[in-house]
Amino acid sequence: MSSVGLEWDTMVSVGRIARPHGNRGRVIVNPDTDFVEERFHAGNALYVRRGDRVDRLSIRDVRFHLHRPIVAFDEVATMTEAEQLASAELRVPAETLERLPAGVFYHHELIGCQVETIEGASVGTVSGVEGDGGVYRLVVEHGPTEILVPLVEAICVRIEPVAGVIVIDPPAGLLELNPPPRRSERARRRS
Repeated sequence: MSSVGLEWDTMVSVGRIARPHGNRGRVIVNPDTDFVEERFHAGNALYVRRGDRVDRLSIRDVRFHLHRPIVAFDEVATMTEAEQLASAELRVPAETLERLPAGVFYHHELIGCQVETIEGASVGTVSGVEGDGGVYRLVVEHGPTEILVPLVEAICVRIEPVAGVIVIDPPAGLLELNPPPRRSERARRRS
């Protein structure tokens, strides 16, 4: 089912389909949300882009295995249809996201923010957020390298996503540490 009027670029990623599961059209999802059980719930809708179209997928049924949802969509009935969704990103309209308490942010709100020290020195731009289980780090592009900045109040003293600014008070040595290799290099080292 194609959805008219939805802008893919304004939607928020909540996961990526890993692969089909079984022969009845189910898929395993690698979630990209802290609210996995709320987002991947029977009756909810997710969106996928296929070429120039944004298609709505209605969750018929879901179960969890090792914290990953195994999802059945109303629109996907066969293993062949599920295979065609492999690696597809799943998104939702930003307005469907729950309002978070003060001082808590969605990852997509932080990406693109400029990071600077309390003295006003530019550190770089947030290109991602890593971690789970309450331990998160900002991935800050700093020239040709990345710097990982712990996302904790003691270091990130002011976060203003609307203004696109994060002010940090880094402990001695944090910015001078040898930055980790870029993501593509880390991925190659893991294989």
